[in-house]
Amino acid sequence: MNDPAGGRAWGTGEAGRSASPRWSAQTLLEKDRELISPAYSRYSDLVIDTAEGSWLHTVDGRSVLDFGCGIAVTNLGHRHPRVTAAVHEQVDRLWHVSVTTRHPAMIEAAEALVGISPAGLSSVFFNNSGAEAVEAALKLARRATGRTEIIAFRGAFHGRTYGAVTLTASKAKYRTGMGPFLPGVHHVRYPHCFRLCDHAPDEPCAIAEGEDLDRLFQTTVPPDSVAAIVVEPIQGEGGYVVPPDRFLPRLREICDEHGILLVADEIQSGMGRTGRMFAVEHWGVTPDIMCVAKGLGNGLPIAGIVARAGVMGAWHPGEHGTTFGGNAVACAAAVAVIETLQRERIPERAAELGRRVMERARGWQTRHPWLADVRGRGLMIGLEMMDGDRPDARRTHRVQEAALERGLLLLNCGIDENVIRLIPPLTISDGDLERGLELLEAALEAAE
Repeated sequence: MNDPAGGRAWGTGEAGRSASPRWSAQTLLEKDRELISPAYSRYSDLVIDTAEGSWLHTVDGRSVLDFGCGIAVTNLGHRHPRVTAAVHEQVDRLWHVSVTTRHPAMIEAAEALVGISPAGLSSVFFNNSGAEAVEAALKLARRATGRTEIIAFRGAFHGRTYGAVTLTASKAKYRTGMGPFLPGVHHVRYPHCFRLCDHAPDEPCAIAEGEDLDRLFQTTVPPDSVAAIVVEPIQGEGGYVVPPDRFLPRLREICDEHGILLVADEIQSGMGRTGRMFAVEHWGVTPDIMCVAKGLGNGLPIAGIVARAGVMGAWHPGEHGTTFGGNAVACAAAVAVIETLQRERIPERAAELGRRVMERARGWQTRHPWLADVRGRGLMIGLEMMDGDRPDARRTHRVQEAALERGLLLLNCGIDENVIRLIPPLTISDGDLERGLELLEAALEAAE
């Protein structure tokens, strides 16, 4: 096992187990059903007692390899030593002051975040969650432009608060019985070429070239009324969809032409996950506002937006706020995360591991023709399963169940729930990655 101070490959089995919990797993499940809102949708009935590195340890003694990372949050693995040390140190100094004063941890976190953001994004507003970051971006875009209309994409997931869920278009159940929603929001197609297009791989994609936006501007929404286009550089909940290379640069051109702000939702794709610090870097595109969350705190609740100074400057004191955003302990975690990503060259490691996983996964397609598409960047990889020309959610769930039986936690996604997403920790050891892929191969065989 590597030196924990190196930030990789710690916690490869039984380390970090605690004493016996107060209640059994069955009792805890019963209490969960009694006390906790049914709104929470769970991927499994595992009851976790401790976690370390790439491993989850349950109250009933199981050790499970985690290829879900709390939905792409624990990019550095569970309880990374450097992040843990930074949190402990800050807890002993200062927890919380909100907007009653200033404190160093918030300023240090902002400086660190600006330091890794695309050039030109130089002003930060911190809050607590990805949905809050999206809400802030919506308010800022309207305030900065004086315009009202917002454009988002089908298949998108931006959160479930009212503004964010208005943008979200990945599942109708998020909206059922909850309207009316935020006015002025319009959806167009995201270029999911595997499902939507019939052009050859080397031919232009009309959706990526802006065909739907042009039609929207011609028929429904004058472009000079649009405040922002909000986009996931790589769609997350919509199916881990990697767009054609022309898509993001074309959006930037359209926004520049019409004075529209480009808002990049990097909540799931950011913080090294795709092999770059942020996914927009794959296409050399700088947004006007960027939403960050999830991996920023490696499990502590911190999120925010990073914007051009001229855009952020449209806000005046008190026009937007938060009680807990920029909390000192969460900010200390964010600084440690960013320093670790840089020092250990974690995005580069994600890119290399991702290439290896993608090559291996494409080999599985020869044995399992229903594994119809393998796509991704870095360690944000989607495996889409089809039954002929129909999405195969049933088989996808069988793969998940077979994997969990063998000790591997996998998450699904996609508007039809037919995509397995591979999002292990970016710090996963070579041995744990190999073990996880072997368990996944066995699960695929079991799902035949």
